[in-house]
Amino acid sequence: MQNPTTTTLGYALFATRWLQAPLYFGLVAAQGVYVYKFFKELWALILTCVSGHATETYVMLAVLKLVDVVMIANLLIMVIVGGYETFVSRIGLQGHRDQPEWLSHVNSNVLKVKLATAIVGISSVHLLQMFVDVHHTSRHALMWGTVIHMAFIASAAILAYMSGPMVAHTDRGHADRAPAAPAPAQAPDHGGRRHTEPESPRPPAATVPPQPDPVAEAEARIRAAGFPARKVLEEFDQQHPRGFDREVLARLGKADFVDARRNVVFVGPPGTGKTHLAVALGVRACQAGHRVLFATAAEWAARLAGARAAGRLDAELAALDDHPLLIVDEVGYTPCDAATAGLFFQLVAHRYERASLILTSDRPLGRWDEVFGPSAPALTDRLAHHAEIVRLDGDSYRTRRATSAWAD
Repeated sequence: MQNPTTTTLGYALFATRWLQAPLYFGLVAAQGVYVYKFFKELWALILTCVSGHATETYVMLAVLKLVDVVMIANLLIMVIVGGYETFVSRIGLQGHRDQPEWLSHVNSNVLKVKLATAIVGISSVHLLQMFVDVHHTSRHALMWGTVIHMAFIASAAILAYMSGPMVAHTDRGHADRAPAAPAPAQAPDHGGRRHTEPESPRPPAATVPPQPDPVAEAEARIRAAGFPARKVLEEFDQQHPRGFDREVLARLGKADFVDARRNVVFVGPPGTGKTHLAVALGVRACQAGHRVLFATAAEWAARLAGARAAGRLDAELAALDDHPLLIVDEVGYTPCDAATAGLFFQLVAHRYERASLILTSDRPLGRWDEVFGPSAPALTDRLAHHAEIVRLDGDSYRTRRATSAWAD
């Protein structure tokens, strides 16, 4: 049980993130300054070209200066949008057709690497300007410009190497791999031969351990996930839902959201394909090397309640960390009592920014108080902070098929 004073203090400290909001709006004003500077430089270039006084070197330098301004403006956009999303509050762009690809898996590590590469690009433009105008640039300036640029490149490379996503992805891939098959008893031991009957010589190929089969391992993960049936994204009837963002589904189909530890929530009336999509994304995650577990909300409630009754709820939640993706189907179909709502809150809170969840529900998050009662605001706040909310509108696919069959 959490201490109320500690919880209140934690919420208060977390609320101080809003002190950063004016800083990002200040950067928006700086973006306006660069827009003004861009058009001022562009107008000067046009006037010089029209008057006939523009040399090739002048035009090249002026264009590079414009490119420099644009790249710095791009850097500002990345800091404003990515930094605000990561450190202040989630930006509700889910389903927007112009949502940038990198924003779906942004975190502090990814943001730092992208900023470092953007700075290297800006430094490259500056260095190119110096070489284009080499006759008016001292050797001292050229040397130090090159040294500084190389320092930026080295820093970006080191930052990319040390960033968490690549290391975490590699470690997870090794952890999910099945153990290699044991060597036959008669095979030579690298530490010395067994004290058994003399063995006949074997060809070198017999000593090579069997290589893991990625397809077989993926199929084993799919079988262990507990899917009610095997579904794939290619079989989903994308013409059936009236309101549906296909670009979001294509992005989720890459399973990158699992590496980024983001959540997915499918919301819509019964029969619109929520479970199909949840299972299909789970299959994609298995094929990408992740362990997955599927169960309905009622089944998850029974599992967690059993663990709590046995006094091992914390151990059960920790054991579920071995699965980077959990799927909770049919949330809201049956109301929860206070104890069950508390269990779901503990599950979501435990996996917050640690692992991914996919949930399907027949009602939007704003109405989850009808299911989870007073626990709903805290639960949905953590669930939706790093999540894709996918809305499916339409009539029941099953009812439509049944009606069509009856009409025939």
